[in-house]
Amino acid sequence: MTKTALVTGATAGIGAAFARRLAVEGYDLVLVARDEARLAAFGAELTERHGVTTASLAADLATAEGCERVEARLGQRDAPVDMVVNNAGISLNTPFLNSTVEGEERLLHLNVHAVMRLTLAALPGMVERRRGEIINVSSVAGFGTPMPGSTYSASKAWVTNFSQSIAESVRSSRVRVMALCPGYTRTEFHDRAGINMSRMPGWLWLTPEEVVRDGLRDLRRGKNVSVPDWKYKVAVFGMRHLPQRLVQTVSKDARGRD
Repeated sequence: MTKTALVTGATAGIGAAFARRLAVEGYDLVLVARDEARLAAFGAELTERHGVTTASLAADLATAEGCERVEARLGQRDAPVDMVVNNAGISLNTPFLNSTVEGEERLLHLNVHAVMRLTLAALPGMVERRRGEIINVSSVAGFGTPMPGSTYSASKAWVTNFSQSIAESVRSSRVRVMALCPGYTRTEFHDRAGINMSRMPGWLWLTPEEVVRDGLRDLRRGKNVSVPDWKYKVAVFGMRHLPQRLVQTVSKDARGRD
């Protein structure tokens, strides 16, 4: 029986890498993003290359209307979704004191509220069927070390904690929920946020394909949290156990900031 996966933020970066990998594995796909033309072109490419069925769902998940469109698809009992990848997210290149309520609310709606809503929309059917998988894309930024003036790291701390909590609550139903926590990954993410990453050492970067490979491997091993690549596993250990002032200093240096 063919499985179906729904991927948000599907046209670029980690979301696109998930879509390609799952298409190779034979999943039919529901691709979610804001740009309808880009979605249609990407879906046609995946269908042509891999012979899977793709559906495009244009939605801005920072809005209630966008979430409702995707929730409606997840609730279709005659066309169940077997895997949800909550990948869509944003960061702000603005210190909190210079930020706006509108900008911060958009970040929280997309990074936190949409993840909660789509997880809640998908879980009842998965629990009833006693199968299903949800991957919530978080970040190593969410592990215990606040980034000065950043609400992005706080939003990702929520995603990781939320995913772990929900994973435990549905484990007996054979449904898997996992937080995927990559480090710096070569995508459009930083460019869209206007963040200059030119001073970031090359060895710190991951590719979206590496993140997806490690994430799916860890999901299928039953992990609640996946941190791709050994260097970021070491980094997370340090964030949890080293003095916070030392970790913050090292983090600033790694990002190339004064």
